[in-house]
Amino acid sequence: MKLARLDAGPEIFLSLQGEGKNQGAPSVFVRTSRCNLYCVWCDTPYTWNWRGAGFAHVAARDFDRDLETIELHVHEVAARVQSFACRRVVLTGGEPLLQAQDCVSLARQLKASDPRYQLEIETNGTLAPSAELDAVIDQYTVSPKLDHSQVERSLRLKPAALAAFAQNPRSVFKFVIADAADVRSVRELEQQLGLEPDRIYLMPLGTCAAELSARRPALAEACLERGYRFSDRLHIHLYGNRPGV
Repeated sequence: MKLARLDAGPEIFLSLQGEGKNQGAPSVFVRTSRCNLYCVWCDTPYTWNWRGAGFAHVAARDFDRDLETIELHVHEVAARVQSFACRRVVLTGGEPLLQAQDCVSLARQLKASDPRYQLEIETNGTLAPSAELDAVIDQYTVSPKLDHSQVERSLRLKPAALAAFAQNPRSVFKFVIADAADVRSVRELEQQLGLEPDRIYLMPLGTCAAELSARRPALAEACLERGYRFSDRLHIHLYGNRPGV
């Protein structure tokens, strides 16, 4: 698997889930490298914004692909995950579904070792899971990107993939929100996909506690008005915006 590098090893770590449905739950995170989008505010640009690629990003920095990537056999990834007592695993990125077959292999190996393992995939929703992957994943946290990502709409919103996730009862949808226009965009997607509001989480855009706090009140009101759920970014408040937390 192609994984993000953290110091001398892969970015596989134990933390509290900071976002979405399982916020606050102890989880082992496996951060995959590579993404098929280029969100201008992405907080893990070291998984995709390679030197010379020319993508815009708020950090105004690009990264050396070889230095930021570590490749491990799935067996070694599983062994590192198994070194933690926690049985909740989050495959994140980057975009994990770019390495879907490795995700299948990892999930199978973990569940074979202990059926208590629960696996969640955090995805941008552009790639539908195969039946093989769907058989071993317990939750999808789907985060379609809105206009403020500055990604071309045809690249970030794939109707067939989004419809597949919408029809899967193990999917929840999490949206990064900057302002009221974003809430209106969520409402449009809710109607297009036939989503129940209770499956939708709104999360403030921000990489520091002050930014998150400033956007909380309006977002809370939008959730109350529409019946959506509110998601903060717990890990930012606890640990700051840095890898491995």
